[in-house]
This record gives sequence, C-alpha cells and structure tokens, in this order.
Amino acid sequence: MEACSSRELEARNYLEKHRIMELLNYLTSSLVFHQPEKPREYLVALLERLRIAKVTGLAFPFFMDHSNVVAMFEMMDSSNKGTISFVQYKEALNTLGLCTADEVLKDDGCGITLDKFRLEVNKRTKEICGRTKGKDSESYQTAAEMLLLH
Repeated sequence: MEACSSRELEARNYLEKHRIMELLNYLTSSLVFHQPEKPREYLVALLERLRIAKVTGLAFPFFMDHSNVVAMFEMMDSSNKGTISFVQYKEALNTLGLCTADEVLKDDGCGITLDKFRLEVNKRTKEICGRTKGKDSESYQTAAEMLLLH
C-alpha cells in the first residue's frame, strides 16, 4: 500500500513539475471552443504550434477574448437563468488555467452572474499579466505561455 502511495505522489509531482494538467486543460478548452471536424489532427497541429512557439518565441496560439468569455458563460448557463453554479464557475477558472484544482474559493451561496464571471476572469488574467509585466493583449498571450510553456 505504501508503494502505491509513493508511486501516486511521484506521478502527481511529475504532472505538477511539467504542468501536464494545465496543458491538457488548454488542449481540451481549445478543442471544445473550435470544435474542428478532425479533432485528432487539430490537437496534433496545436501541439506542434505550441512546440514551435516555445522553441522560436513566435506567437503562442491563444484563443480567449471578451466574446469567448461570454460564450463560455452562455454554454454553462444552458437554462438561460443568467447564473451558473459555483462548481461550474470553479471548473471554468480551472479549465482556463486561472486557478488550481486545490485552490479554495469562497462560495457565497449565490449564483455566479456573467458580470462576476467576466470580472474574475479579467482580474485573474491581469494578475498573471502583472507577473509578466504586461498590460496589453500580447501580455495575455504571455500569461498563457507562462501557464503552459515553462
């Protein structure tokens, strides 16, 4: 039993060190957002663009902007109530690479509105951009690079 725990810890450390979960979240989000006809070919091409971006410093394939945040919220709010659940909210932030699965967020018991969701996404993205010393759209790209391409 102890060997299993040790192996699990080793695997978890490996995934964290190489930011594999963030990469998988990015790939999944991009796949769902673009919904290509040939998903496997799309993922291979996206991974190749990520590799080229890392090696050459060329533009990183970033896809989230204001309209995409709104579209993401609307997909989660399938009943058009104008709110999403706290669980959906946290999962969306996690998928976007803006929080970790073990981060503790305060649930005030109220549904999450589009405005609250948009403000939190923007705030967390700007925090990441602040760490990259940027304020424009290029810094958002840099923020995504920082999350995925260590």
